[in-house]
Amino acid sequence: MAPFPLESALAIGLGANISSCHGPPESTLRWLAPRLSDLLLDWGDGDAQDVRCSAFLQTQPIGGPPGQAPYFNAVLLLTRVRRPLSERAALELLDHLQRLEQDCGRDRAREQRWGPRPLDLDLLFWGEMRLDHPRLVLPHPRMHLRRFVLEPLLQAMQATNPPCW
Repeated sequence: MAPFPLESALAIGLGANISSCHGPPESTLRWLAPRLSDLLLDWGDGDAQDVRCSAFLQTQPIGGPPGQAPYFNAVLLLTRVRRPLSERAALELLDHLQRLEQDCGRDRAREQRWGPRPLDLDLLFWGEMRLDHPRLVLPHPRMHLRRFVLEPLLQAMQATNPPCW
């Protein structure tokens, strides 16, 4: 396993528990993988060898309405972001991630907090950046409390660059 500098790494948490226009949650995440990888490489001026992925982890929903289907979760890690840390760049990436969510049918204006969703993309951390913006907090403020984030993140950090799903 090749080591990487954590200060230049970026992690995205992925989750879905209802079907999107691309199929059931696992299919949605598989559809997303190459698009998200390409987006991160273009945005972060990375190289394909810098992308690492976890396996899928199926978990029960936390909070939200009762009776939700289980979530499929994963983490995609870009080990070397060459773009300089900045609030503007982080918010630009957030905009790209939210467009991908919309492409899968997510409507943030109508959804219930912690309710079912066809796709949820969370920017977990970007190097050593600390950001407290109304739209984005980095590192993710509840990341350390969530098994569905930590297990896939550790897998992605230990991966030797397997194909993403």
